[in-house]
Amino acid sequence: MAKNVSTTEKLTVIDEFVRGNRPTREQLIEKFGRDFFNDFDFDDPGFNTHLDDILDNMIDHCPVARSNVGNGYWLVSRNSDVRQVGQDWKSFSSAKGYMPNRPDGLPYLMPEESDPPIHTAWRQVLNPHMSPKKVANYDTIIRQDANVLIDHFIERGECEFISEFGAILPGWAFFKNVLGVPVDDLDILVDSVERGTFAPVDERPGHMQVIFDYLDNYLKIRSEEPPRDDIVSTILENVRYPDGSYAPWDHQVSILVDITFGGIATTTYVMGSTVHYLATHPQDRQAIIDDPSLLDSAVEEFIRVFPPVVALGRTCTRDVEVSGTQMKEGDFVMLVYGAASRDPRVVEDPQKIDIFRESVIHSTFGVGPHRCIGSHLARIELKVFIEEWLRRIPSFSVKDGTSPTYETGFLRSMRNLHLTFQP
Repeated sequence: MAKNVSTTEKLTVIDEFVRGNRPTREQLIEKFGRDFFNDFDFDDPGFNTHLDDILDNMIDHCPVARSNVGNGYWLVSRNSDVRQVGQDWKSFSSAKGYMPNRPDGLPYLMPEESDPPIHTAWRQVLNPHMSPKKVANYDTIIRQDANVLIDHFIERGECEFISEFGAILPGWAFFKNVLGVPVDDLDILVDSVERGTFAPVDERPGHMQVIFDYLDNYLKIRSEEPPRDDIVSTILENVRYPDGSYAPWDHQVSILVDITFGGIATTTYVMGSTVHYLATHPQDRQAIIDDPSLLDSAVEEFIRVFPPVVALGRTCTRDVEVSGTQMKEGDFVMLVYGAASRDPRVVEDPQKIDIFRESVIHSTFGVGPHRCIGSHLARIELKVFIEEWLRRIPSFSVKDGTSPTYETGFLRSMRNLHLTFQP
């Protein structure tokens, strides 16, 4: 969880590196167990343990870091650099994937792992289904579902938030309102998404294949039914590519996998981190209860400081320079969205969680043409969750003797969170 401290706080060289003085390799290893500037690794346990500290130090001291894992890759962390790379799709292509050292056998996800004009063709037909006006219609159902979940544990006076609420509500919201997939199958897909993200690299393709097979079958079933006014029927209507051909079937399945992956793999972390923050900061919790008008800015602040997507990648299509670092054609570069949202050049006192901010600038949903298609739905889910949770459970705390646990790679996941409250 982000530290609630000022960026101007004086720091010691040993415990917290002095801002402006680049730490030595020895200091990095002493503090984090690894030189994350010159030898970065998403899978290093120290990255999971020290996430915010590492990101803050990258912003302050190392705008372009280097990993030597596998084929190697670059990481850009400052807001301006992330925006430069994210918006310049001609120089930084998504067509070779968003993860470094991509495992063999892992299919590409359309349209995420494509460039304009193919990406544009798909987004033009998909975006209307995820517009603010469209997702606003889902408010009532999401609100009802939030209360159904709360009903299951409120009389006990405690819950394990992730398994009993946070991992379920986003899936229900997405399955019921967007895909029309049976919610009884949610556990299968959630487990496969988790394992496809955090399992050992060579095991991930097998877990992802479960998702592809399930949604391939679902798309075939839907293709034999009358069209509905939903995103699945739009995918089945297909799009024409620049060469005049229509998108092949495997691209249509991939579209479905991509939006499903995003719909159930990300919002859970923001929900869990938000409820943990409110459990440990009762003054802010009460402020929202007393003044619901704070909720919109609070949601944006929670999205800023608890980014589920730590970083996504691009491939250089030419020799290019970023913040004085020369990158070669074919080099892989990660856009560290989680760091860009903590950059003091664009966010005042970025380490502080401030629900009273008048303007919240963040890159959590990405930048450029690949900006998250589900951002408006995520906002609705988070706002409804906070409103209904605080209405039903206004006072709660973290269960004594417990603390949340996390797993981190290019995504961030909260594994469990035990809460207690008066029934």
